[in-house]
Amino acid sequence: MTTHTLVVAAVCFRDAADRILTVRKRGTTAFMLPGGKLENGEGPTSAALREVFEELGVQMTRDDLTFLGSWTASAANELDTEVDATIYLSGMAVSPIASGEIEELRWVHPADSTDPAFLLAPLLLDFVFPALAA
Repeated sequence: MTTHTLVVAAVCFRDAADRILTVRKRGTTAFMLPGGKLENGEGPTSAALREVFEELGVQMTRDDLTFLGSWTASAANELDTEVDATIYLSGMAVSPIASGEIEELRWVHPADSTDPAFLLAPLLLDFVFPALAA
């Protein structure tokens, strides 16, 4: 039974090989899109821009984002929690650097999403990858 909802915003980056940039936060096991929780009074676009800068050192503007979708999914790293997520797509070529709470970066192709070497967040598997394929 879900008892808590986190409101988050994230950005989906694709490289030339159609791989998606994923991050693993310190102390967790699942990989997810770069992004995070909205601060008080902050909208999803502003949160996505702030989080990408904090986590990856990538400076972006609103013009670099295209709305991909909003979904609710089970949180990857927190029990009895779901995420209410707004996801943006960016066509920017990025050279991310793991910063802040990010322990590891990994580019993953959606076709390889069942690789047992790493765990992907339910939001990616159930919503983002299907939306990108549509």
